[in-house]
Amino acid sequence: MKLITFDPFRTLGLPGVRYIKPEHMHQHRDELTAADWLLFPGYWQINSLHYVLKRPIFPSLCSYHLGHDKVEMTRALQTACPDHVPDTLITASDKYGIAQILDQWRFPFVAKSVRSSQGMGVYLIENRQQLLDYAAQESVLYVQKLLPIVRDLRIVVVGHNVVASYWREGSGFLNNVSQGGRVRTDLPVPGSAVSLVEGLARYLDINHAGFDVAMVDGHPYILEFNRLFGNTGIPELNRNVQRAMHDYLLGATLPPSSDSKVSA
Repeated sequence: MKLITFDPFRTLGLPGVRYIKPEHMHQHRDELTAADWLLFPGYWQINSLHYVLKRPIFPSLCSYHLGHDKVEMTRALQTACPDHVPDTLITASDKYGIAQILDQWRFPFVAKSVRSSQGMGVYLIENRQQLLDYAAQESVLYVQKLLPIVRDLRIVVVGHNVVASYWREGSGFLNNVSQGGRVRTDLPVPGSAVSLVEGLARYLDINHAGFDVAMVDGHPYILEFNRLFGNTGIPELNRNVQRAMHDYLLGATLPPSSDSKVSA
């Protein structure tokens, strides 16, 4: 299996992977064309690699496109599983958008930058002035219902399967580990959340992502997913991710078994 990566840190555990700098990809067209998989290209590369060179990329095209920003992600989730998405409003950052929020929403609520991760660009809006300050620095307003939770779930999908799931608990508004949240492995992870994420990821062909899920009265809500997620949450997470990635890439490359039969 010929593997080429554009991000060596994401593929450290994979054997026989060749690294090519993204900015040098046009100097290696023959090698790229001959590869079985092209791993972790930058977003700016995927059209050339997929549509022009016709090469399979990992993570999947859907993982890139649907996870590109919170607007694309949320609209897809609202279409796929509307009962599992918190109430969300996406509107223009102008006086009409601000007026719409003030007319329809009660404080407090959550506001987010549409391209952010690791808990950055997430704000608790408790009054009009905070909303105006948020709107002054954003071109798109993204506001979401504040759910009554003290912790949330991180559920990691690689290939077709969930490879890790655990609670994250912060001391304040944010639960992200990168923002000081701590991992809780002593609490059971609800099977309904795992089943929701696993089924949704398969349906949308998202094969490398960390999903953030909130549980409210036993009901799972998907807050967002990150195509590039941190591997520091629990011991062995990085190794499990690498193993699942290897098995997925190898399985997707192997030809069908000659012993396989189609049931009548």
